[in-house]
Amino acid sequence: MVAAFKARAQRSGYRTFWLTTTAVASLLCPAFVAHQASAETLRDALAAAYKYNPRIDAERARLRATDEEVARAHSGYRPTVTGSADIGYERRSTKPPSAADGETHPKGYSLNATQPIFNGFRTLNSVREAEAVVRSGRETLRSVEQEVLLQAVTAYMDVVRDQAIVRLRENNVTVLSRELKATQDRFSVGEVTRTDVAQAEARRASAGSQLDLARANLKSSRATFERVVGHPPSNLQEQRPHEKSLPRSVTDAVSIARRESPTVVAALYREQAARHNVDKIWGEMLPEVRVDAAHTHRYDPSRTTDEVETTTVTGRVTVPLYQAGEVHARVRQSKHTHVSRLQEIEQTRTEAKERVEQGWSQLTAARAALESDRVQVNATRTALAGVREEERVGQRTLLDVLNAEQEALNAEVQLATTQRNLVVASYNVLASIGRLSVVDLGTVEKAYDPEVHYHDVRRKWWGISITYPDGRREHMDLWDTHTDKHKPVK
Repeated sequence: MVAAFKARAQRSGYRTFWLTTTAVASLLCPAFVAHQASAETLRDALAAAYKYNPRIDAERARLRATDEEVARAHSGYRPTVTGSADIGYERRSTKPPSAADGETHPKGYSLNATQPIFNGFRTLNSVREAEAVVRSGRETLRSVEQEVLLQAVTAYMDVVRDQAIVRLRENNVTVLSRELKATQDRFSVGEVTRTDVAQAEARRASAGSQLDLARANLKSSRATFERVVGHPPSNLQEQRPHEKSLPRSVTDAVSIARRESPTVVAALYREQAARHNVDKIWGEMLPEVRVDAAHTHRYDPSRTTDEVETTTVTGRVTVPLYQAGEVHARVRQSKHTHVSRLQEIEQTRTEAKERVEQGWSQLTAARAALESDRVQVNATRTALAGVREEERVGQRTLLDVLNAEQEALNAEVQLATTQRNLVVASYNVLASIGRLSVVDLGTVEKAYDPEVHYHDVRRKWWGISITYPDGRREHMDLWDTHTDKHKPVK
């Protein structure tokens, strides 16, 4: 019995030394690797997502297409000019015959121009409507940017969380493997029963299954990160919540959201566009004034005439008297649409308030949970050390040790999850109030400016080439599946 007790004490001492060494190594190795390799910060990931995410690029292209609505509206101020030319063959025969009989080859050309003078303020209201639609589109772009940046934050923290969980699961498998080996050795000398061995085997098998699941979750998180950010994650590090830009209270947050949320501001501009649309349609019932000019030059119009040249300039006033009720119906229709836009403003403000309150509640809960989880982790570590010591002197069973190890592992996993939730919740609050942007976060040196393209095309008279954000000017751009690059088509 004395020899068995000495052997058991030696094994216990070796196990304590090995566990201590492993714990120290697990703490020192990540720090050493992080020092050697360049870490990708959350700011780097947000900058990459802002620059390369295809969803943001697609929304920018849609906004540039919307900018052209202003150019189309401005065309109502400009003249329209058309030209035509013709050539033909004519043979004339009369009875009794005349001098005009015979064959001719008439030909000629004509130029026609129309300059609007007054059209019931329809052009003015069309321009105002288009400008309001453009401003609404800018807010939609801002909303998409916020959604992508929040997705990038979530994907980043998911990878960090899942990496931590995999490390914890791997360490748990290592510890349980040593526990199983030590239990089998003790069973061989008769210190424990077959039941103890079975319990250790069951916990080791369960730990392996949980490790496989954790690795699968990490692969999924890495794939999501690559989709959102544009490249695979590389040496991601723990991040702190973004606290400095958060409002002081939920009341302040709601007040900011009702003014700055992109969904609310977009709804305001949609209401402006609907109001101008009412005036534009109503203008169809007003008189229209325009100047028509035409120049016609005919050659060989008849056997007796060599050339005929005609130039006319006509001022024309058109007064609509009755349009079968169609315009009146569209005016009423547009007024109802305007009323719906007014209600949408209230709806978006209510939704913005809801998102802020939900995000603030999640942030508050994550803050409280983090403190509780840290206490729980320290308590379970202390309890695990005590249970192991008590098991060595026979006051605890192996099952007690396994349960204590599982509780400590669960607490570590919960802490990693809560840390992730706190960071994501802080950025979620920023998104809910409309301040999750690369300008506010300072993640890029130069942000995309939609004003540049808008001013480039708003008064453009002609030209079909488009300007890309990088300065390229091309007629068309197709995707070459062979080279996996953009192929310009001139």
